[in-house]
Amino acid sequence: MKRFDTRSTLFIVSILLALGAAGFAVTRFRSVRTASQPGNSEMARLRVRSLCEDGYRYRAAGNYEEAGPPLREALAVAEETFGRDDVEVASVFNQIGMLDKYAGNFDKGEQVYRRALAILEKAYGPDDPRLADIYHNLGGLEHARGRFADGEPLARRGLEIRERALGPDNTDVAADEAALAAILDGEGKRDEAERLYLRALDVFERAYGSENYDVAVNLNNLAALYQAQGKLKEAEWRYRRALKIKEKLLGPDHPDVAMTANNLAVLYKSEGKYEAAESLYRRALKIFEKALSPTHPKVVTCRANYTELLRAMNRKVEVRELKTTMRRTHVGNDL
Repeated sequence: MKRFDTRSTLFIVSILLALGAAGFAVTRFRSVRTASQPGNSEMARLRVRSLCEDGYRYRAAGNYEEAGPPLREALAVAEETFGRDDVEVASVFNQIGMLDKYAGNFDKGEQVYRRALAILEKAYGPDDPRLADIYHNLGGLEHARGRFADGEPLARRGLEIRERALGPDNTDVAADEAALAAILDGEGKRDEAERLYLRALDVFERAYGSENYDVAVNLNNLAALYQAQGKLKEAEWRYRRALKIKEKLLGPDHPDVAMTANNLAVLYKSEGKYEAAESLYRRALKIFEKALSPTHPKVVTCRANYTELLRAMNRKVEVRELKTTMRRTHVGNDL
């Protein structure tokens, strides 16, 4: 059975995930801050940022197809008005990279993140805190791919830059710690991952209260870590609390809600609680299939998890139906 990796994110976060042991904590939603430059059209700048906000709102609601057009328009306006190497363009690239990650377009996401990083390094130098968001997001992209060892140095670099600038108790630093923890968890470095999760959770709860998206993401990720360690009771109540917070903040049909529902279903299946697991899998799969493409990693994984459960319940007819669906959508036939 596979759990999803989330994130992060602010959220949502933070969050969505691909495959692995824990979850990627927080994906940076905010745009890279830019300074006003003489000669730039302020109206164009406002237009770019308004379009990015539109894209963010669609993405945060899980409407990934609708998020694309305003971001592409924002990029066109920014490049035409400010030039291809302006920091305003880097900000749009960062937003597009986040959308590509959530939509499962990992190679495209890496390209635009790298482009944003090159622009910011040229503008501000390699150690400027404005680069930390891009390193954070590049680490999250590698996490979503399941390439944890590749993501670790990127996540550590973002944390190093930001902590030096803001100090250890800043919420953005905590988000970087949570992101690094998710990658370390994927590598099996669970002692350090647990310390970072717990520290980030403490910072978030003190800053935001107990019903915050970052809190929910860290609860989900801690639950995944404890589940991998066989601490099932510790895992269950954290999954349940994370699910409740996400439902309240995001609504019952958000893909990030489906992610935690899938994870809790994996736990219930391992305990032999098949009816509870089935209900959660069916709910998660319905949400994912509505929001994502048939080949998206979350759809594929959730359907595979559900199929394993049906096999365990000796529901052979439904297993054949799901295998047929997988073949029809060109996902594969290895179930």
